[in-house]
Amino acid sequence: MKLDRPLGPNPYDLLPAVASFDVSSDDVRNAQAMDQRHIYDQWGVGGSNESPHLAWRGFPAGTKSFAVTCYDPDAPTACGFWHWLTSDIPVGTTTLARNSGARGGRLPHGAIQYANDYAEACYGGPAPPPGDRPHRYYFVVHALDVDKLGLPAEARPAFVGFNLTMHALARAILVPVYGR
Repeated sequence: MKLDRPLGPNPYDLLPAVASFDVSSDDVRNAQAMDQRHIYDQWGVGGSNESPHLAWRGFPAGTKSFAVTCYDPDAPTACGFWHWLTSDIPVGTTTLARNSGARGGRLPHGAIQYANDYAEACYGGPAPPPGDRPHRYYFVVHALDVDKLGLPAEARPAFVGFNLTMHALARAILVPVYGR
């Protein structure tokens, strides 16, 4: 079955405008295919499920903490698919090493990982349907105006996303792709 849907808009263009800053990675690049080490490790996809290295700079002076998310707006659902949601990353942190989002957590002290749409509190790599066109994966570093979001660990992705939008001072976005 070929799932050939047109690409939708940048989902972050639909949110209230905020400043931007720079994010880079040793592992993923804008519009470039993701390596198998960052692809989901279940459902027969054959990846290693390692979150990519991310580094950021140029965020606003009033930033009090960061959050990092990965979202696929091209998933064949009416609401996309959340692959990674973190918050409460201390403002002094400007790099996450590869596999920081592992099951069991390797994030900086105090950071929280919320359940993604795989129902796991960790990074869950891409696993688009076979035969679908490549999906976009929005890795977003959110510069926040609070030290901690104060959300319960069991908060659902939409609720986390809502709170990130309400507290975002700026966003840095990197969008690699993956298809199979």
